[in-house]
Amino acid sequence: MIYMFLANGFEEVEALAPLDLLLRAGANIKTAAIGVSSKTVTGAHGIKIEADMAEDEVKLSDIDMVILPGGMPGAANLDASETLTRVLEYAHKNGAHLAAICAAPMVLGHRGYLDGKSAVCYPGFEGELKGATYIPAPVVRDGKIITAVGMGAALEFGLELVSCLFGEEKAEKLRLATKI
Repeated sequence: MIYMFLANGFEEVEALAPLDLLLRAGANIKTAAIGVSSKTVTGAHGIKIEADMAEDEVKLSDIDMVILPGGMPGAANLDASETLTRVLEYAHKNGAHLAAICAAPMVLGHRGYLDGKSAVCYPGFEGELKGATYIPAPVVRDGKIITAVGMGAALEFGLELVSCLFGEEKAEKLRLATKI
């Protein structure tokens, strides 16, 4: 199962563009609301999204990938979540893919998951990528870690997630079909 975690203040495009591409690829993906009392999460630009599940419904045993959209204060809210800390710890220990875009790679950096890895983030957050080598590129994949610079790279980020899970051929078919 792929889980995308949404906290209040998330960047809508960074969540919805990759989510759409993964669904088109046939991914088994669920959105999970973090730090809210319901499943409704409000994006950085006031768009309300009804997540598929509340944070306490996430099953650790079936995590293949964790996706963290950026945006502020969304990324900071993700970073403050004890639930997400437990999910990431389990996912990392069990070889799941970890993906984050914009400011959200700081969540991975603060927990040491970028140590010795190459990564990218939104400009100004480079110091939060603890232990990583910053690569100035739209999307950076280093093993099971995928990071992206921000909203302008959301489609490219989504295609890299598809490539990671389903292969480059599937990602290229989606790229051609969606004229990206």
